[in-house]
Amino acid sequence: MIKIAILGSGGWGLALACTCDRLGHSVTVWSKFSDEIEAIKRTGELKAKLPGVQIPKTVSLTTDISCVEGADIVLVGIPSAFVRSVCEQAKPYVGKNSILLSTAKGLEDKSLKRMSEIIKEIYPENRVAVMSGPSHAEELGRGIPTAVAVASENAEAAEFVQRAFSDNTLRLYVNGDVIGCEIGGAVKNVIALCCGVSDGLGLGDNTKAALITRGLYEMTRLGVALGGKRETFSGLAGLGDLVVTCTSVHSRNYRAGVLIGKGVKPEEAVRQVGTVEGYACAKATLDLAKKLNVKMPITEEINEILFKSQPIMQAISDLMSRPIGAE
Repeated sequence: MIKIAILGSGGWGLALACTCDRLGHSVTVWSKFSDEIEAIKRTGELKAKLPGVQIPKTVSLTTDISCVEGADIVLVGIPSAFVRSVCEQAKPYVGKNSILLSTAKGLEDKSLKRMSEIIKEIYPENRVAVMSGPSHAEELGRGIPTAVAVASENAEAAEFVQRAFSDNTLRLYVNGDVIGCEIGGAVKNVIALCCGVSDGLGLGDNTKAALITRGLYEMTRLGVALGGKRETFSGLAGLGDLVVTCTSVHSRNYRAGVLIGKGVKPEEAVRQVGTVEGYACAKATLDLAKKLNVKMPITEEINEILFKSQPIMQAISDLMSRPIGAE
């Protein structure tokens, strides 16, 4: 039996808790929000984040972060903005043999670091892995077949996670490209915002297909500039995650984009939808691109819309009137 501690009671953390419990592991879910823990204990589900999915009674629930003590895997399943603070809070209790597994998708504001870089900075002696791919919690929680990638600089750690989480509902593929997997997971949220805006305006499938395709090109250029592998972006953590996030109503980034396209102010759209990773990540992605001298015109225009009140049709005109060239 593997001991797994999940930091965060969001939809994905709870869906993975159900998977791991089904596999016979010892699973504990931690949240700093006592009301969420109490809601699950009282009703058996967390309607706000994973409606209709019953959390097994064999999954332990707690607000005591010392639950990570002795865990084989500590899964960091919280929004990217809080990864550093929660990992620092858990540090006194995490043993050096624990594998830190990140499912957060984003870049840290100002430092522009990937989530695994933050975790490695806090836990320099531990093995760190990341899980990324097309994975709506609402579907995995209902037992719908899902496939994702797990990446680590330590092959044994990635394979351990693969064996620990794989069953006939969730299938994991080992990938050695941590950088590529994390950049794919972060930037796809930015492109999903753009696709939502497009659909909110009613622009149609042609426009959305162009945004997805050219967005993939942008994220690939950025990932390769950082040292990632080009082929990663044609896989689960790249194209797979991009497509599902840009086209599904389960995607909070897409839904926020739709609201913006319909005329809702970006800040209000984020407030209505909740956690929208692509909102903060858009600025961090553009800052990182400028630092590396990587051109990302779609990312640049969504930043203008989100933070500089650029009219959406002006942003579209700017993209369509760029100098023509080869693909």
